[in-house]
Amino acid sequence: MLAIVLAVVGLPLLKGLLGSFERTGGGEVAVVRNGGFFDDNKIRQVVDPASSRTWTGWWSKVHRYPAQQRFYTITAKAGDSDQRNVDVVTVPSSDGVNMGIEGVLYFTLNLDHDALRRFDDKFGTRKFRGPDGKSYFAWEGDEGWSAFLHQVVRPVIDNDLRTQINSFRCAELVSSCALVQNTGTSAKRPNAGLPQAQSNNANIAKVQNAINTSLATDLESTLGGKFLTNLHFNLVRVTLPARVQEAVDRAQAAFAQVSEAQAKVASAQAEAQANKARQDGYNKCPTCARIEELKALPQGITVYAPGNPNGSLYGR
Repeated sequence: MLAIVLAVVGLPLLKGLLGSFERTGGGEVAVVRNGGFFDDNKIRQVVDPASSRTWTGWWSKVHRYPAQQRFYTITAKAGDSDQRNVDVVTVPSSDGVNMGIEGVLYFTLNLDHDALRRFDDKFGTRKFRGPDGKSYFAWEGDEGWSAFLHQVVRPVIDNDLRTQINSFRCAELVSSCALVQNTGTSAKRPNAGLPQAQSNNANIAKVQNAINTSLATDLESTLGGKFLTNLHFNLVRVTLPARVQEAVDRAQAAFAQVSEAQAKVASAQAEAQANKARQDGYNKCPTCARIEELKALPQGITVYAPGNPNGSLYGR
């Protein structure tokens, strides 16, 4: 009977004792909440990255968050996207052209203990729906962290991109966009009205810098605290819609044909001018013309009789 009591009471106590020590890896930080039979569910402590074995209390719950720099990727490459599929933010330019934006947001979770406690209170006690449609806590591994970013951070990124891109015309970010817009002289000359590549790069840099500034403010306002730090958005690519890009390709092909035709005309004009110059020279020097005729004869000809009705060339 005593053995049964010891087994019923002792085993859970032993399990609770062994599970009451935790340690963190170099890339994670832990927020510990009370979990004993008679405890409340308040935060007990914060365990810093790469800790030694630490006493966390009986049956406490450990919420692990990433402590290293993380990134959120928006890209058309399905395998590299945080959404796990083709993911491009589509926003309109100031002249109404929908533009595809791809980029990467780099950030770090604020590791200040007070900030971590407030973050866990706000976001560690509820679930978030991830790209796969399932719900996770933010501390449930990569799936949970991705779900938090997808539902809370991503809308802020989209809004900031929409605001910044809407302040530029399409051709100011993608120069080939001018090929399919009514820009007057651009229809006559392939390079007319096209911004230089340096100008496009400068505008993209402006967008990127503006997003970096606005994201820090907007995320702090949305999240209710400075929970994400060292924010940097890298605007990787700006693309045109498929139909617009097809129109650009057709326009570029048409301009190439025009350029080829213009080159042929210029070549013919140059050839005609050369022929005229040669003829003028022959008119002034008939002997020179005769010499040129002799030079043009095939090799092996011994007699040249241009007045002979039976033939003018005699070979060996």
